[in-house]
Amino acid sequence: MLSNKRIQELELVMEFEKVEECFKEVSSWIENVGRKGLKETVNLDDSLEMLLQAQKQFKEFDLVASEYCKRGQEALKKMDRWEDFSSVDVHSYRVKLQTYRDQLEEFCTQLDETRHRICETVRLYEFFDKVRQGICCTEEGVKS
Repeated sequence: MLSNKRIQELELVMEFEKVEECFKEVSSWIENVGRKGLKETVNLDDSLEMLLQAQKQFKEFDLVASEYCKRGQEALKKMDRWEDFSSVDVHSYRVKLQTYRDQLEEFCTQLDETRHRICETVRLYEFFDKVRQGICCTEEGVKS
């Protein structure tokens, strides 16, 4: 039994090394491109037109970012079996895996929050624009 468990651990280490390349690629994109893209959406413009333009740009970024999130999540899913192993030999791999998982979850959460914030801001600006137009029309009707 001990020999079988050791063989399984070695197989997981070999599998981790194959999947790690994907983790590194996703992690590198998050650090070098993804976080920068999210920071660019912190300050949204004051006009509906500029906000809609920012939303369009974010949607393009969001498509790419969501694909990286998906790839990272699929790679992590392949490594779910690690939870059953607690030997010292696989500990360093589990630590790396948890680091990748934490980074990916944090980024994906920030991406979701940014997507929601932009969408809600656009809806709010559109509402205020309609209210402003309604007030202008009402004022013109009163003047007539």
